[in-house]
Amino acid sequence: MFEPVPYTQLNSRQKENYNFHKVAARLADYGFHCLRLTDDWQGADFIACHIDGQTFLKVQLKGRLCLDKKYIGKDIHIAFLHGDDCFLYPHDELLATVIASGALNEESERWRDHGQRHWPQPPAWGFKFLSEYKIIDKKAVS
Repeated sequence: MFEPVPYTQLNSRQKENYNFHKVAARLADYGFHCLRLTDDWQGADFIACHIDGQTFLKVQLKGRLCLDKKYIGKDIHIAFLHGDDCFLYPHDELLATVIASGALNEESERWRDHGQRHWPQPPAWGFKFLSEYKIIDKKAVS
């Protein structure tokens, strides 16, 4: 009765919905309830509320590792799936790390002219940074 639908057959809105549910399911294992927003609020696609009643994360859902000038200073976390892995990282912390390493500056054309930088495949330094922000699938570990 149920037939899996290949991700590649989904349109962009369907992919965003799919990714939201995958990330929200992973976060649920860690005590977060995710509230989808109908339009971006302060740069966020959804809010992740922890059961502690004090932790609230503004999350922008992306398809890859990315930086964007429009998120600077907004306390935004970026969530993305990479294969079976799920990552949720603080945008400005990645930005500071990348700038400090010299991997990004105003000489980078895409950053200078478009205010964005993204990597379809995270580079080695990206995986090193992301290792701290990987959300482990508890069910796969059990």
